Amino acid sequence: MNFKDLIQQGIPAVLPAKKPFDITVNHAPKRKEILNEEEQKLALANALRYFEAHQHAELLPDFKEELALYGRIYMYRFRPDYGMYARPLTEYPGKSEQAKAIMLMIQNNLDPAVAQHPHELITYGGNGAVFQNWAQYLLTMQYLSEMTNEQTLVMYSGHPMGLFPSHPNAPRVVVTNGMTIPNYSKPDDWEKMNALGVSQYGQMTAGSYMYIGPQGIVHGTTITVLNAFRKIKKEPQGRLFVTSGLGGMSGAQPKAGTIAGCITICAEVNPKITKIRHEQGWIDEICSSITQLLERIKVAQAKKEVVSIAYLGNVVKVWEAFADHNIKIDLGSDQTSLHNPWAGGYYPVGLSFEEANQMMADNPELFKIKVQESLRRQAEAINKHTEKGTYFFDYGNAFLLEASRAGGAVMAENPTLGREFRYPSYVQDIMGPMCFDYGFGPFRWVCTSGKPEDLAKTDAIASQVLEKLAQESPAEIQQQMADNIKWIKGAQANNLVVGSQARILYADAQGRIQIAEAFNQAIARGEIGYVVLGRDHHDVSGTDSPYRETSNIYDGSRFTADMAIQNVIGDSFRGATWVSIHNGGGVGWGEVINGGFGMVLDGSNEASMRLKSMLFWDVNNGISRRSWARNEGAIFAIKKAMEAEPLLKVTLPNLIDENLL
Repeated sequence: MNFKDLIQQGIPAVLPAKKPFDITVNHAPKRKEILNEEEQKLALANALRYFEAHQHAELLPDFKEELALYGRIYMYRFRPDYGMYARPLTEYPGKSEQAKAIMLMIQNNLDPAVAQHPHELITYGGNGAVFQNWAQYLLTMQYLSEMTNEQTLVMYSGHPMGLFPSHPNAPRVVVTNGMTIPNYSKPDDWEKMNALGVSQYGQMTAGSYMYIGPQGIVHGTTITVLNAFRKIKKEPQGRLFVTSGLGGMSGAQPKAGTIAGCITICAEVNPKITKIRHEQGWIDEICSSITQLLERIKVAQAKKEVVSIAYLGNVVKVWEAFADHNIKIDLGSDQTSLHNPWAGGYYPVGLSFEEANQMMADNPELFKIKVQESLRRQAEAINKHTEKGTYFFDYGNAFLLEASRAGGAVMAENPTLGREFRYPSYVQDIMGPMCFDYGFGPFRWVCTSGKPEDLAKTDAIASQVLEKLAQESPAEIQQQMADNIKWIKGAQANNLVVGSQARILYADAQGRIQIAEAFNQAIARGEIGYVVLGRDHHDVSGTDSPYRETSNIYDGSRFTADMAIQNVIGDSFRGATWVSIHNGGGVGWGEVINGGFGMVLDGSNEASMRLKSMLFWDVNNGISRRSWARNEGAIFAIKKAMEAEPLLKVTLPNLIDENLL
């Protein structure tokens, strides 16, 4: 059968042969054993319900073996033999162009060049999954190939519940991931439900089919690093940025540091992912010993180089060695997957990569002790540097939260509401007040033709729109406009594309709408193919996360999730092609609710109407919430939005005299 036939087939009637375990691929670590005997039977029954009864006897020992070996049932034998990558839209079977675009995005999320653990259907973050198993993938792709624009596919944590009658203006797909009852959002609750095959961790853009490789966070990290240097009033060149994590999204850090113009040290314990990032050009050099690293850094600082260096080892050793040898660190952060500290998100110092993986599965209680010991050591070493002037910020990976739970010295001496930690979240001091409050966030698009020339044309269109807007922009957002114009003009030269022909930049509602409308007109003229619009959930309005996206909300509402829920509901009836809402993201299961969308532009008048309605709401919902929290930039931004749109009328806060209080 050809590719289209295989997609339309869904789950094959004849069982494929067992596949050998491919050791050349980066695999997820074994999950800890958490199911009792009765629950193991339930997990097997849950997996077998995807298959005809006469196939159960053959599949049962296969699935039982996977559960024992990996702690999950991935159904490896059903992994397709065709290449997994984003094909041009025309190569997908189907009755709906919107559904074809979603198939393209799903395959991009699982592309081995993009995904962290592609055979386990995990895109990034150690557990950010598109699906729980390969049967779900096959069935979902089959449904999408059959769908008309009078139907909506409903997705329950990777499981395609089915196609339901709807209408052309409804979303084609509605996705939920991990939406558990609040009292059942502890880490072990996820472990158990995921092992049973009834829930999954969608991260942010993994389970919503909107991941575009490390580029998705390169831009945000570049802006963060640039503004961090501005905050400490230093030029980046010759200055040192130390962080950790090269897997998934965190692999963007060294590339962002290079674009910002500094020296970047990024520690990583996994040799396979380090090699991949080096081959992809995201890092310039690899050092495998502390001695080698110390010598290299002294040369880089003396010459004021712009260079990114991966240290193949534990970041705790970097912090400690640099303190012992008086290496000046200007900026410090961490982007290990500490939302997932007990299952491969953070590797403790003192254990090899292999030893840690074995202990994680065989002795999880001891592994937890080792992780918390390591976090305390890392916090102590960071404190030594900050006492000498290092600016350290939490990069939204729950480092401060988990370090505090481990007993690390990271709490503020005089805590206030919203400032409990010794160090700020990058959103509190950088992205929140400088970007999110003004409506600037990670707007992205994918050219479904797969042609690099289409991406180049969209880059040029976006640049023209932003340059024109910058001429009329108020002083409050001139810096944001200048940073993004510089970014989009240099995007091609920085070789950011991994997987689909995609781009990201930070824009406000006005910028997003005008760029999208210009794309839609170019499609109507036949200059480019269809375009998929989206964004990271890490945005103005998509995510309620008290220690990250909403950490600069100080009115007590940062632990509420009204904004994220309202965002997805509003997007769904204003024209989104698909919407998603997740429990869990970059800071952990039970710690965040986040929502996303995708929108297909086809050059039609209907697409023009939808993009204007939906994008305006998608941004201004968040600005209005931030304004009500009395954030100065957001009050300015929402007043500006109301002046531009007479139908918008938002409740504004009355400010209180602190002396009166």
